[in-house]
Amino acid sequence: MDRIRERMQALRVEADKAVERAEEAEAKNKKYEHLLLEKEQEITSLQHKISVLDGDLEKAETKLTDLKSAQEDGEQSKTANEGLQRKIQLLEEELDAADKNLKEAMDKLRQVDVKAEHFERQVTRLEQERDQWEKKYEEANDKYRESKRELDELVASMEGL
Repeated sequence: MDRIRERMQALRVEADKAVERAEEAEAKNKKYEHLLLEKEQEITSLQHKISVLDGDLEKAETKLTDLKSAQEDGEQSKTANEGLQRKIQLLEEELDAADKNLKEAMDKLRQVDVKAEHFERQVTRLEQERDQWEKKYEEANDKYRESKRELDELVASMEGL
């Protein structure tokens, strides 16, 4: 009888531990889902920045093309030419800056993609781990019910004596 009580107590402790581990796993899962959502938002933001930078780049290229064709069409004066040269230089610098920003944004996007894949793998792994813990919990719960049923039968048979 004491062994059964000890066994039941051990099963209760084991079930409590399994529930605690399952709750921890769920908390971690929620944390990773939140991180994944943040990363997806960051990706969306970076994609928007890329589209804006692409637009700026197209505008800068258009301006550069316009200024170069205006320079070729006619140089009215040395002052006008110098002004156009300065504008071209600024636009090229803007273009370089835009290219640099685009490259940085693309690098960040790649990094975010890698991180997102990593977090997706972690979420998958944690979900599998959670499923395993749930299965162990169910098995422990089934064992507990079976032991309780056996104990109840034993008690009933002892009362019948």
